[in-house]
Amino acid sequence: MSALKKKTTKKTQARPVAKSKAKAKGGASSKAGKPAARPARRILPAVPPLKAKSRGEQAAAKPTVLLPKLPANLVAAIRALDDKNAVEIRVLEMGQISSVADFLVIATGTSEPHLRALRIALEQALDEVGVTSRSESQRDSGWTVVDAFDVLFHVFREDIRKSYALEALWKDGLDIPVSAILKA
Repeated sequence: MSALKKKTTKKTQARPVAKSKAKAKGGASSKAGKPAARPARRILPAVPPLKAKSRGEQAAAKPTVLLPKLPANLVAAIRALDDKNAVEIRVLEMGQISSVADFLVIATGTSEPHLRALRIALEQALDEVGVTSRSESQRDSGWTVVDAFDVLFHVFREDIRKSYALEALWKDGLDIPVSAILKA
């Protein structure tokens, strides 16, 4: 029993890190036993102190989000989707990111008949504005695509939207608030 205790309490000696690194590099430590010279310290620029605001000063106004110029077909289509109770409408500006379309709209429908109604409403809204569009959907696929050339619409069922996760794929696009589009 005492031999077992001695084995578990025996400590190993650790090597000094600086010496082992110096030997690994092929260099030797200084003769007098002094550590190697340290690199020069980086000097950080001075930060101006924060100024406390007095009672008379008002807090700075929140910056307003500048919307890019929105095409009329996008505004009409978003209103049509909202009127038909589409869920979780997201609008992404893709101008600099993709050559396929300038805007990407992702919306969710609750069922296959709802997806069909949303597609028909989108096509009608785009026709009223004078934009030709193409649509593609497979029966019971849970996904409908409407291509209006500069705006691409993806309408999903909720489970299909989660599995494809287009928002994550196009996360670099500028997210435009739908509430701002509906007010325009």
